[in-house]
Amino acid sequence: MRCLTAAVLLVLGMSAGAPAYARFAPPEPCKNAYNLDQEITLGRRARQQVMASMPIFPDASPVSQYVSRLGMRLTKYAPGDAWPWEFHVVDQAEINAFALPGGAIFVNLGTVQAAETEAQLAGVLAHEISHVVMRHSTCNITKQRRQSLWWGLAQIGAGVAVPGLGGAATQLGLGALQGQLGLKMSRGDERQADLMGVDILYDAGYDPRALPQFFEVIQGHYGPGGKQWLSDHPNPGNRSEYVSAEIATLPPKEHRIRTSDEFTAIEQQIKGIHAYTAKEIASGVWRKQPPPGIGAAAAGGFAPSAEWKMLHDTGYSLEHPENWQVYDGPGTGVTIAPAAGIAPGAGGDQAILCGVLVDVYQPQKGATLSAAAEQLLAHLQQQNAGLTPAGAGTEITASGRPARSMELKNPAAAAVAEQDWLVAMLRKDGSLEYIVFVAPEKDFDGVRPAFERILASFRIRE
Repeated sequence: MRCLTAAVLLVLGMSAGAPAYARFAPPEPCKNAYNLDQEITLGRRARQQVMASMPIFPDASPVSQYVSRLGMRLTKYAPGDAWPWEFHVVDQAEINAFALPGGAIFVNLGTVQAAETEAQLAGVLAHEISHVVMRHSTCNITKQRRQSLWWGLAQIGAGVAVPGLGGAATQLGLGALQGQLGLKMSRGDERQADLMGVDILYDAGYDPRALPQFFEVIQGHYGPGGKQWLSDHPNPGNRSEYVSAEIATLPPKEHRIRTSDEFTAIEQQIKGIHAYTAKEIASGVWRKQPPPGIGAAAAGGFAPSAEWKMLHDTGYSLEHPENWQVYDGPGTGVTIAPAAGIAPGAGGDQAILCGVLVDVYQPQKGATLSAAAEQLLAHLQQQNAGLTPAGAGTEITASGRPARSMELKNPAAAAVAEQDWLVAMLRKDGSLEYIVFVAPEKDFDGVRPAFERILASFRIRE
């Protein structure tokens, strides 16, 4: 009963705390074959396929963290807000975005790069959030159930299984089924997502005109046809007109967010990042390459192999490059490093030049995450003279839980300036699981993508 009630409230926008909408009224719920829990389960299965079939930026990467924060901010103004929302960035050049049933939203790097303001990027996310809220994907699947239940289950994307892949659909095992089922968003679905998206933008404090402005950006890149975006998001016709009419019904606001310093900083960071084309993704070339961003500095012995493998250790698992070895340390500690990342140290011990250390620390009983991380830092500083923070720590998500991230410097380490990245997270028993990523300062940016992939794969078991 709870799920059915939640689903009705979600679609009708009657959830307590949801803002009043100016004019657009969400449609009556479709005759959906899926209840809320089933839709979330379906979306999780789809997410696993997408993550395995497309080059996805690690959740710990700056661009992923930024997009996630922006998306979560917008979901507060979506009717219902009962979905387990998550946001991911695809390393793909074409302008596109898609939503899976249940709240997982993927936006291409090309979309982030093309946006001229934060409000425009927020408009794209608000549009995709609206598809989830109105359950367009499972409504479309339900309409197709008469063909085959299994075929319907195969079409698990919002609009289409994995929009924007084109020929790469075979990577998800869908092949010709993609075209046969025709589950791309209808023009009616697009119109609804546009109008709800405008209202979400407005209620979140953004300039709602940013959404039609982004349509102009797309046309500037690809011409009136809009290429891939309009292939997966068909123009209902008179798009600018009806969106502008909706905006005209909204009370004027004196201060409307157009962009932010954080958006500007992210745009600078992603300028030089290579994004794969749809054809490159279809060919699987991205699977044969090291993570994007591995530079020549890391190629002299630190570069990870294209093949990765899983490590299942006591209390956790993670993925690491196949050419990086696992070394057991004292106690519970483990070191993972390339052969060139280990060097003789003082007193006959070995020193790590480049690699990853995983261990557990016991903070004071009842310590918060922030306090426990500070205690850990003090402990590490006692063992490593010269280790100092390079800035204030930040909160991130790792292994599905809050984590503390700190950038560190050690100019005297192993006779070469060292840069470290410390990530710590609390276990249920109050202990602090932590990972330290280590590399020479001059090489750190080159191997950071590999470090981010390791962190993205890290899972605590308890």
